[in-house]
Amino acid sequence: MASTKKTTWHKVLDHKKDLPEGRVKTVTVNHKGICLTHFEGKFSALDNKCPHQGGPLGEGSIENGLLRCPWHGWDFHPCTGLPPGGFDDGVETFPVKTEADAIYVGMEAEAPHEPTVSDIMVETMINWGVTKVFGMVGHSNLGFADAMKRQEQKGNLNFYGIRHEGAAAFAASAYGKLTGKPAACFTIAGPGATNLYTGMWDAKVDRAPFLALTGQVATQVVGTGNFQEVDLVQAFNTVAEFNQRVQSDSRHAELMSLAVKHAILKRDVSHLTFPDEVQERRAKPGAKAKSPVNRITPLEIAPPTEMSDRAIALIKKSKRPLIVMGHGARAHKKAVVAFAESLNAAVVTTFKGKGLIADNHPLGCGVLGRSGTPIASWFMNEADLLIVLGASFSNHTGITPKKPTIQVDFDPLALSKFHQVDVAVWGEISRTLEIFSGALKGKTDAIDQRGEIASRWAIWKAEKEKRLTETSEKGLSSVAVFEAMNRLAPKNAVMCVDVGNNAYSFGRYFEPDQQDFLMSGYLGSIGFALPAAMGAWAAVGSSRPVIAVAGDGGLCQYLAEITTLVKYNMPVKLIVLNNHELGKISKEQRAGEFDVWQTSLSNPNFSEYAISCGAWGKRVTEESDLEVGMKQLFEQPKAGLLEIITDVDLI
Repeated sequence: MASTKKTTWHKVLDHKKDLPEGRVKTVTVNHKGICLTHFEGKFSALDNKCPHQGGPLGEGSIENGLLRCPWHGWDFHPCTGLPPGGFDDGVETFPVKTEADAIYVGMEAEAPHEPTVSDIMVETMINWGVTKVFGMVGHSNLGFADAMKRQEQKGNLNFYGIRHEGAAAFAASAYGKLTGKPAACFTIAGPGATNLYTGMWDAKVDRAPFLALTGQVATQVVGTGNFQEVDLVQAFNTVAEFNQRVQSDSRHAELMSLAVKHAILKRDVSHLTFPDEVQERRAKPGAKAKSPVNRITPLEIAPPTEMSDRAIALIKKSKRPLIVMGHGARAHKKAVVAFAESLNAAVVTTFKGKGLIADNHPLGCGVLGRSGTPIASWFMNEADLLIVLGASFSNHTGITPKKPTIQVDFDPLALSKFHQVDVAVWGEISRTLEIFSGALKGKTDAIDQRGEIASRWAIWKAEKEKRLTETSEKGLSSVAVFEAMNRLAPKNAVMCVDVGNNAYSFGRYFEPDQQDFLMSGYLGSIGFALPAAMGAWAAVGSSRPVIAVAGDGGLCQYLAEITTLVKYNMPVKLIVLNNHELGKISKEQRAGEFDVWQTSLSNPNFSEYAISCGAWGKRVTEESDLEVGMKQLFEQPKAGLLEIITDVDLI
């Protein structure tokens, strides 16, 4: 029976001369690839896919009167699409007409789009709150990408195309750390997926919810050593808490729901991989996307009464309690500060928890540990009780095991993880402090430490003033850079920090007010700052400034992502401390009594590079220009980079 669909005509060439005699080219009509040919004075339109391996005939050539497939050399007649020798594996042809020197191809109207497996899974993902995706579209994820495109067109999703998949993973990790909700990263099979690995581990060890979506080669070629074939479920077994391959007959909406649910509740990594043929498969009749309604329980867990009572008894006896806030207390900082004020307790943070209490708060003592201040270590030594909230006792922080300790955490496995604490309290921090406060009201006897805290800050600020007088012909000192930032950085910024000497100096010298801070904490991965800033911007948009602080070694890891900032109008501000050296590694080599070796760096002019990408850029070599340059950076309406030449020895 003849088709009843109406043929519509689509202009594919404005002028005949655009396709010379004997040439071919690829055009697209109604999303369908067409091989347009010009042979013996006639224009013809053929299906662009070779019937053998799908080779693009429009990229082939006409040789000896036949159109040759560029992939494996099979021949077809340029006008009829028939192969020589009477074989029946020809290609479909389409009508062509000429009007006023333009070429038109006739095509039946497209059928309405029918929901695919990818459509159901993307809609489910969005229903669960995953609306930001960082990644790269490629040949083995096109079906899923097409489903995301439809949702982006509806305004339900934002996709950010990055230049390296590792940056996508760090951006998603940073988004999870800042918001407590997962973003997704998206790649092809093989190398695109394996490039995610470092960022996935960063999210895992820092307890950030994270969703990885990877393409996969077609199921029919699995196990044959196919191009870019990697067993991604096996590859990600050690890093992904939820790790599944999507099958044609999977419960697709349920699989996506469980992936996001695991990421949120476990604060961990979920991974789904999609074989090529599954992505475009029509959804099952009646298949519907799912949502989190009645699928997630409230998390305000109250601690066991026995442990609450033991903790309360210790607090009642304490004269000099010290509260240690870790990254796990991020969502509860107001409750923690109020609790500290009720106890007159000094408060320190881990480096990952920097800024959870402002340094100018009367009870704030800054960061504890290797990246910290002498104020924090002083009050650690003077305390008679440690109340540790959402911290993991890493070596970097240096929480002493010699003091009576109460530890509160939502994760029972984190309690007494490295050594036995006096009271291990399993509970959600805000709910636990609410119980503590109710029982302690009017029954504590702690001294007011505010005056002593102010005195220790005065001593430290005087020491910083002395260090500001240390100058060098090689470059500026770190203390000069961060003192300028103390004066000029927006008070409500999100600040993303790299690793290395720049991070140590940042922890020691920068005095937070209302800023939030993101870093690669337990993994300590160089290169984090710039891609993390993209994730932070995706989370806060224009509501807050986003600043990335990096050394020259870290920035070069993902330098090309400056073009991503420009493409998506992300007004991120980059501050680069350039000392032409992996300075922290040089320091460690000396400390280990090794020779300094292979730590010098050959760098571009970062400011000029930023300008070439379409961002603002400026280089500062003199301290007298530092404040002006930093003001200009923060005043920019678009992405900007301030490169500061520093002395590796003045940290």
